[in-house]
Amino acid sequence: MSSFNSPVPFPRSSSNYAHQSVEVPGTRKPGQTGHYRATAYPFLSVRSPGAFSVLTEMFDEGFKSGGNGPCFGYRPQVSQTPLKFADHYEWYSWPEVDVRRRAIGSALYTLFQKGVLGGGQLETVGIWSKNNPEWQIIDLALHAYAKVGVGLYDTLGKDSVEYILNHAEISVVFATVDHIPFLLGLAPKIPTFKMIVCMTVLSDDSKLAFSAWGKEKNVQVIDIQELEEMGAAEPVPVVKPTSDQLATICYTSGTTGNPKGALLTHGNLANAAHAQLHGYEVTGERSALSYLPLAHIYERVMALCIMSVGGRIGFSTGDPLRLLEDLQVMKPTFIAAVPRVLNRVYQAAMAASSAPGLKGKLFNYAMEVKLQQLRTTGVRTHALWDRIVFKKVGIAGLSDRILLLTELAGGSCLWWQAAADGMWFRADQRVCNGLPADIAAVRHSRRVSICHHISHGRPLTVLGMLRYGMTENGGTCTHVWPDDPTSSGTVGPPVPCSEIKLLDVPAMNYSAEDKPRPRGEILVRGDNCFIGYYKDEANTKAALDEDGWVHTGDVGEMDECGRLRIIDRVKNIMKLAQGEYVALENIENVYSACPLVAQLFVHGDSLQSYLLAVVVPDPVQFADLVSKLYGKPITPTDVTALEAAVYDPKVNAAVLAELTKQAQAEKLKGFEMIKRIHITMELFTVDNGCLTPTLKIRRKETYAKFKNELDALYELPAPASSKL
Repeated sequence: MSSFNSPVPFPRSSSNYAHQSVEVPGTRKPGQTGHYRATAYPFLSVRSPGAFSVLTEMFDEGFKSGGNGPCFGYRPQVSQTPLKFADHYEWYSWPEVDVRRRAIGSALYTLFQKGVLGGGQLETVGIWSKNNPEWQIIDLALHAYAKVGVGLYDTLGKDSVEYILNHAEISVVFATVDHIPFLLGLAPKIPTFKMIVCMTVLSDDSKLAFSAWGKEKNVQVIDIQELEEMGAAEPVPVVKPTSDQLATICYTSGTTGNPKGALLTHGNLANAAHAQLHGYEVTGERSALSYLPLAHIYERVMALCIMSVGGRIGFSTGDPLRLLEDLQVMKPTFIAAVPRVLNRVYQAAMAASSAPGLKGKLFNYAMEVKLQQLRTTGVRTHALWDRIVFKKVGIAGLSDRILLLTELAGGSCLWWQAAADGMWFRADQRVCNGLPADIAAVRHSRRVSICHHISHGRPLTVLGMLRYGMTENGGTCTHVWPDDPTSSGTVGPPVPCSEIKLLDVPAMNYSAEDKPRPRGEILVRGDNCFIGYYKDEANTKAALDEDGWVHTGDVGEMDECGRLRIIDRVKNIMKLAQGEYVALENIENVYSACPLVAQLFVHGDSLQSYLLAVVVPDPVQFADLVSKLYGKPITPTDVTALEAAVYDPKVNAAVLAELTKQAQAEKLKGFEMIKRIHITMELFTVDNGCLTPTLKIRRKETYAKFKNELDALYELPAPASSKL
């Protein structure tokens, strides 16, 4: 019998939905609330009875449950031209994964011991690849042999890769073959760089070519088969880690300046994953599709959770356009989704609502019945209507297999999409203070139309739970309780391993004494929280105080049931020339709810009294607006006409008018409203430097890209309503 208390079912019979968290007596101080803890479970630390304290324990526990069954799987590629993948998954068993992690780990351990690798402050190992079984097996080897993993986003630009390799003093990188030429070209700029391990087996010709090229750069190039043979020939026992031993440096996206390397220990990640397993019940098959980047904390912790219960993980082909195909082929019981995936399903489902005749009427009636049930009971399923209506519009016909569906919202500032009308919005003040009717309807409709308990948050979740977290707390802070009928707009109470408090933000008029609900910056503490940023004392002190509290930069309020709502951001606040403070991200959130907006960047200057914006319009909505203005039809695919229209002052004024309507509807103050805009059809992307790999706006880089246009707008006479 397992000695670990995992997973932990949700205690429905003893849980009081009216009191989901409580303040710990005697913890209130001036300028802050007391410390809130969950009421459903005892507080969880790495020292709690039955708690996971290191990552190798989670693998070992999963191995016991998984036995000889499948562990990691992939779809074999059957042709290159055209690119085609098999209609089945091939699997590595748990014993095979264990043998491979030991072989890789033994080889790395020996190479570092002999001085072939290393030379930096830490024994760091880079992994640069799309998700695949080898990525995960390498990471497991690092857990078991006292090495520090550094995951690199597959979409990282060359400057970020160079920075991270140098900053983390990496001597060996596991990479896919397509990244090897770039790494060899970069080698002279990385003093510690000594070895590249190709994550696939190289042909003899490729091996000779890369080996010769590597010798020129003083970098050894081998493939993973060679490394595993090396480790198998000289095996080393697993090196038992401690909870305070560093496991990974997880580099955040870096919306301003260089990425920050969050230091996460074995105890941090084990505690975070264990907390995620509270409210989770294992019944029958346990399988998940991995497609979100393993360099991101969400996917890493999700994988730990699935592994710890003996489940199997199938890895996607890496092509977003094949994601639904991957789902159909694998048929997982768990999906960690992101909004754009669920919205694609939702769009297909809602198409049925406009079907002619009886079919459309039946769908709409069934939808209304389920919405009413959701609002009153929190239950998203219906015995009759799921079977005869919604089963056909579930996730690509997989509704009968999916037991668990989660949605990654990422925190207060990632995008959500109301797919019914193409409108984008964020989990921000509008969401948390009560959604507008149309947005609320979309979220409720999406929940019931997909036929399952959809949860929103990061990372692995449980039936019906919205989660909130960030890299610095292992993606683990709060979660919504299952079947909570009044939870919409909240992110729930703290998870078992976390305690939270709210700190006054005087510049934004948020106070712990606010009535009826205390408000302030969200601070979180627990064994899941990181120990600092690598080689970055200034940012560490700003994010992690002397009492161990992580300052999230998010502003929240605690409701009467002990649930947290995210209402604003502390970061990206600036002061206008007249002395008014504005929260740029919050203003972006408001304007982004306008159906005309695909993407939007708000810019302010402390020497100016008003705000500007760069607007990327939605092609469908923009084409409709331009058609009306010009009195002739222009289609969304007429790129030439749309690109010409962005320079028309009449079009610019019409777009600004629509944005102003949105701002007025959301009751923005006058100084918070955008006064002038630059319109472009060029999307903000990772490739052009405007977005991070996790799709957050890089403010400095985006301003630099549009500097000439924005500065020119400020050179115009100030709008009448903005004069000092």
